[in-house]
Amino acid sequence: MIIVARKNITADQIDYIRERVEAAGLRTHISIGETRTIIGCIGDEARLAGVPLLSIPGVYSVHPVMRPYKLAARDFSADPTTVVRVGDHGFGGTKCLVAAGPCSVEGSGMMSKTGRAVAASGASLLRGGAFKPRTSPYSFDGLKEQGLKILARIRSETGLPIVTEVMDPRDAELVASYADMLQIGARNMQNFALLREVGQLQRPVLLKRGMSATLKDLLLAAEYVMSRGNMQVVLCERGIRTFGAETRNTFDLAAVPWLKKETHLPVIADPSHAGGRRDLVAPLSYAALAAGADGLIVEVHPDPETALSDGDQSLTFTGFDDLMRGLAVFAEAAGRSL
Repeated sequence: MIIVARKNITADQIDYIRERVEAAGLRTHISIGETRTIIGCIGDEARLAGVPLLSIPGVYSVHPVMRPYKLAARDFSADPTTVVRVGDHGFGGTKCLVAAGPCSVEGSGMMSKTGRAVAASGASLLRGGAFKPRTSPYSFDGLKEQGLKILARIRSETGLPIVTEVMDPRDAELVASYADMLQIGARNMQNFALLREVGQLQRPVLLKRGMSATLKDLLLAAEYVMSRGNMQVVLCERGIRTFGAETRNTFDLAAVPWLKKETHLPVIADPSHAGGRRDLVAPLSYAALAAGADGLIVEVHPDPETALSDGDQSLTFTGFDDLMRGLAVFAEAAGRSL
């Protein structure tokens, strides 16, 4: 249930409404926007049946929220889009942000080259995996804390905030001590223990859609994070598994505008995993921005042929620079900038 406040509501009136709702056994979430204030009521709405909400000073209207994801629902926010800040940048603002870097942190030298290159081309964040989920237990699975230390050093060199994946609840605090943004990968989208853990950390979360997850599943995964107090969630469409074998995954372009209408959370796309081929990264990126995406996460490597993971879908430095130049036109057409 959401309570829409009157425009002239006072802080004391908000506190009183919160007290009445919480006295009935529900939790509250306050969202104050430029034009309205929303008081979200989380819990069994039947407990509010005897509370005369409309007669409480400061209350304008009361509406039920029928969706199973309450905090992630668009109705729950006072503004159409929540801006999730990472460093000096904001996902969901007027700029389309691009996170770029290799699938895996392979060493200090290659990360330094990559960080400088993507920064020069206009990237807003540096991506790189220190902990890597791999299908085969014999594949390279990351440098662990050494990789985190390398990322932190490149951040100090370039000024780029870093986003990196966390796979295990036991590593969440360690990764958060280095990273500016925590990535939950597709394989862990429904790792509920991990979602709860990052929900208790005050770090922005990049939540990727699972390989076979519905959009409702994705929003409920976001709800796990948000229900623990962390409202800084960015959703990522990265393609899903279908019967098609021509691309690594099937890029669900319709997911972008659907999510933008259904939730207030920022939505970005991962064209690298969606297509699985570097020649598809640019057209998928253009389509994502045209559909309303708030940004992209793209794989870039100094020498894709020698990459320890995802070389086929990684852009070269020149390829990434060309991508950023092409993206500017699509961002402008969508009323945004890079």
